[in-house]
Parts: sequence; structure tokens; C-alpha cells
Amino acid sequence: MSTPIQHRPNQPNERFNVGRLVVFFLAAGLLGFIVYRYYFSDGSNYTNIPQEVQIKYVPSDFKADIDYDNALPILANPERYSREFDMLIHDFNLSLLTHVANRMNLSDSLKLRVRAEYENHHPYIQKLIFNDFVAMRDSSSSLYNSWYQNQMTGAVDVLNEVASKYTCFLINQILGTLLPTQEGKIFVKGERVDTPCGVALTEALQPMIARLKERATVQDFTLSKGILQERVEKTIAELGTMEIRDRKGIGTSKQTKVLGVDVSSTEMEMSAISILKVGFKLDKFFEVNLSSKSGIVTVTLPEPEILSHEVYPRIDKLDIGWMREIDQADFNKNMDLLRREFRREALESDVMEKAKKRAIELMDTMMTPMIKGMNGRYELKVRFKSVTNVPTEEKQVRPDK
Repeated sequence: MSTPIQHRPNQPNERFNVGRLVVFFLAAGLLGFIVYRYYFSDGSNYTNIPQEVQIKYVPSDFKADIDYDNALPILANPERYSREFDMLIHDFNLSLLTHVANRMNLSDSLKLRVRAEYENHHPYIQKLIFNDFVAMRDSSSSLYNSWYQNQMTGAVDVLNEVASKYTCFLINQILGTLLPTQEGKIFVKGERVDTPCGVALTEALQPMIARLKERATVQDFTLSKGILQERVEKTIAELGTMEIRDRKGIGTSKQTKVLGVDVSSTEMEMSAISILKVGFKLDKFFEVNLSSKSGIVTVTLPEPEILSHEVYPRIDKLDIGWMREIDQADFNKNMDLLRREFRREALESDVMEKAKKRAIELMDTMMTPMIKGMNGRYELKVRFKSVTNVPTEEKQVRPDK
């Protein structure tokens, strides 16, 4: 009698299946937790960022704390209105910072600290902006700029370029000092998220520049009309030492296309000769000092500048298409481009140094015989002083007597 064989269950295989099932549920649960945290939980994009460095943008309308109408003459004459220029830049930058602080929903105490922190940075920021602004302006051609209707608009363009250069530095410097950061970064959230620098440039700086340009266009047109409505006579003491003559040309071509096909074209070629004189305006500053102790007679002159610039244009070629693509504004624009190029090359050359050497020779020729006739031991010394750095009262003081 045979005994039936009994099969024992495969216990290792069953344990392996149970283990796989447990691992599967754990992995699914972990995946579900990650999906929930990143896609459904509020602020999920910043789970690894400390809460104290997170900023949430809120809507805020930009308000500029500047007088647009008074700003234009200040920008057109920054050397003359240096104090007003200082205040304009002060209010200009504070308006940018205030808007960024409002958009970031900072507390009132932090907003006060932002303003206080800016006061610490303002002296050197204002100086940098002023120096760059003056260097980029063609300050000795206000009459020409008025005639071509771009004196005020040109000043606004320069302000835009200079302010754009320093805005990001200013925003990052102040906010990075006052707000906690993670590895130097501030994390923000909200709709249309942008960097604080981007908010300042697009929502504050550009609207201010646009409003200034609107008023500048009206002012330029008014000034250009005034040139023809009045006759101005001035008595100016000038010492002309250098004259530059040059010739340049420029061409313009415009095409009108319909469905990608040229149907009309206009070409214009313009040339001009330029006569530019460089010298010294003695009515701005001229001083003679005598020191008996040192035996030196010092003649102080202002820095050389462009005294006059005459440009004589000529149309060399004018082929106007039947759709007349070129109008009066194109003539004025090309003429102004030629004039600016003449002046740029002159200012970038060594003509100012040559003017100084020529002035020294002229002073020596005119004054040395008189000085030697007065006392043989006296010598002549000629120096140059920037008028913009001379206070009004200093012009009347002669320290060496």
C-alpha cells in the first residue's frame, strides 16, 4: 500500500510577493506625497526655501514723487541747477525704491528703513549719476539742440541710459542689506513674478521716462519756435584759439513694400562742411593774481569749450519715389546726425589740449612784456579752472595779494 505524497507550500515565494507589494505601496505613497506637495500645496515651489526669505508680490500702482515740468529745465542745465539736480535724483530713486517696496508688500517699518538706507547711499550714487549724465550730454550746443527740437528729449534719453545703469545696483544693494537672503538671493512668488530690479525698471523707471518725454516734446517744439520769434543780442568776451574745418556725408534710403514686393523707394545723400571754433569764454571766469612773495603773476582761465559751430549742408542726391517716403523730419534728423558727428570727433581729439597750449602762448605774448616792465623778477603762470567747480563767491576772492 503506497502512501500519497503531500506537497508543502513554497513559503519563500509567498514572502517575496508580499514584500514586493509592500514596497509598491510605499513607493506609491511617497510619489503621491511629492505630487501633492509640489502641485497642490500652497507655496509648494518653495518647500526648500526658508520662509523668512520668501516675498510675495502684491498689486500696487506706481506714483512718482517728482515734478515733471520742473525736471526738464534741470536736466537741460545740470551744471547751473546742480542742487536741484541732486534733489531730482534723490526723489527719482526714492520713487523707484518705494514702488518696489510696495510691490513686495514690505511692512511700514521696513519701508522706513529702505528710505533711511537710501540716504546713506545717495551722496555717492548722485555723484556717479551726475558725472555720467554731464559726460554724455552735448552741453555746449543748446542752441542747435533747440533748433532741431531735441534739447529736452535728448536730456531725457541720457537720463534713461544713466538711470538704467545704476537702478539694479541700487535696488540690490539696499534690499540685500535689509532683507534676509539665502546665498544672496531673495525668492518671490505671485503672478507675473519678476526680480525686484525688473519691477523697478519696467514698472517705475520706464513710466517716468515716458512721461518726461511727453512733456519734453512739447517743450522742444516751443523753444524751436521761439528762436524765430526773437532777436537776441549778447556781449560775450571770448578768446578763440583753435578752428577745425571738416566735411562729412550721409545717405538715407527708404523702401515701401506691398506683399513683400518693393513698390516705391526714395534715396537721399547729404553732405556738409563744418567750421568749429574752440576757445575760452572769459565772461564766465577770468582772474589775474599777483604774489609779491613768490614773484609770480597767475592768470586763471576757464576750461576750453566749443565757442561756435557752423554747419553748411548740401543735398547731393535726392530721388523721391512716388509714395514720398522721406519727409521734413528725415532732413532734420540727418542734419542733426552730421552735426553731432562733427562735434563728437572734435571733442574726442586733442583740440582742447591744443587750445590750452595756444592760450598759454597768447597770454605770454600779451602779458610778459608788461610784467617784465613792471618788475624784472616777476614771472607769468597760466592755469585753467573748471567753472562748474567754482562757487559764486570764490570768483570774487583773490587769495594772493
